[in-house]
Amino acid sequence: MVRRIGAQLGGEPATAKTIAAGIASGDLTQPVRLARRDRGSVLYALDEMQRQLAGTVREIAASAEAIASASGEISTGNLDLSQRTEQQAVALERTSSSMSQLTSTVHQNAENARQASALAQNASDVAEQGGEVVGRVVATMNQIDESAKSIRDIIGTIEGIAFQTNILALNAAVEAARAGENGRGFSVVASEVRTLAQRSATAAKEIRQLIGASVERVANGAQLASDAGRTMEEVVRAVRRVTDIIGEISAASTEQSAGIDEIGRAVEQMDDGTQQNAALVEQAAAAARSLDEQAQALKALVGHFRVNAQA
Repeated sequence: MVRRIGAQLGGEPATAKTIAAGIASGDLTQPVRLARRDRGSVLYALDEMQRQLAGTVREIAASAEAIASASGEISTGNLDLSQRTEQQAVALERTSSSMSQLTSTVHQNAENARQASALAQNASDVAEQGGEVVGRVVATMNQIDESAKSIRDIIGTIEGIAFQTNILALNAAVEAARAGENGRGFSVVASEVRTLAQRSATAAKEIRQLIGASVERVANGAQLASDAGRTMEEVVRAVRRVTDIIGEISAASTEQSAGIDEIGRAVEQMDDGTQQNAALVEQAAAAARSLDEQAQALKALVGHFRVNAQA
């Protein structure tokens, strides 16, 4: 009976107890002496269990070390990524602030350009009205010049009539002288008519001189008005060109304003994305810390066992 129990144990009961107690305490380095061809004793089973446990513990220890190393690398990468994300967030915040100021400036420029365009359009309208007024003045001056020429022709006719009247008065005076006493009254009338004709001729001459001076002044005025008309035409063309340029500036400012708004929205979206990335980085960092803690806990549990360097 004792021999049979010993064969089943594979050795002394105390030996089996010592080995089992060592395995229970985590010592997987105990040598087990087995009899030849022993493949079914308790000591053989304890030896196989110790070998299997030692291999499993070594694999778990290696895995825990790898997990700890990976979690450390993840933590380092997350820290670097967190710093970069924070720097990017600060840069985006500054960019967003600058974009806000730039947007305000561009909007103000666009508004100023629109107001300038309206003022330029008003100036163009006023210049065109001024050009029309000058044109009417030139036309009026030309009409006055034509009227003066007509008056000068009428004065010429009056001078001709006065001259003929004077000749007729002279002829009447000669005939009255021939009539003697009977033609005295007619002679007086002829003298008065001749005097009136001379006065008419003198007045017509003076009027001609005045009309001539007026015509000269009107001609000068017409020339000045014509020059003013050409100047106003140039002013109108220049104002129209300025109006067109300001209109182009206004349109460009409006497009720039729209573009700046789009850039501002893009920066805001980038800022939102950066904030989300920062939150994800923080979550990843927390997960890495948790993984490292679990790896350290696993290493601590595995550290309870002692194994040989080789299986």
